[in-house]
Amino acid sequence: MKAFILDRYGSKVALRAGEVADPEVREDDVLVQVHAAGVNLLDSKLRSGEFKLILPYRAPFVLGHDVAGVVVRVGARVKRFKPGDEVYARPSDLASARSRSSSPSKRTTWR
Repeated sequence: MKAFILDRYGSKVALRAGEVADPEVREDDVLVQVHAAGVNLLDSKLRSGEFKLILPYRAPFVLGHDVAGVVVRVGARVKRFKPGDEVYARPSDLASARSRSSSPSKRTTWR
């Protein structure tokens, strides 16, 4: 899928357009096809490396903490959502930092 990727920390570092692998949906995950995404103040601080000690994102990674879209698939243990549900979300930073291969521009998965 297409994404804007950050290859290294830095306030003046440019994002690059590229391809990332589709996210794996685990038993507690929800896969969302994103229809709208936003970049907020947290994203700019992550980009600059201000939170590197508490949110250790491994480069390269994709920013994006505000999304709205439609559920595409759910893991086996998910009970509150089903495919077709319209949702908005702010993914968990800790889950995102562990597996940030998702793209806010197309599809993404969170725990």
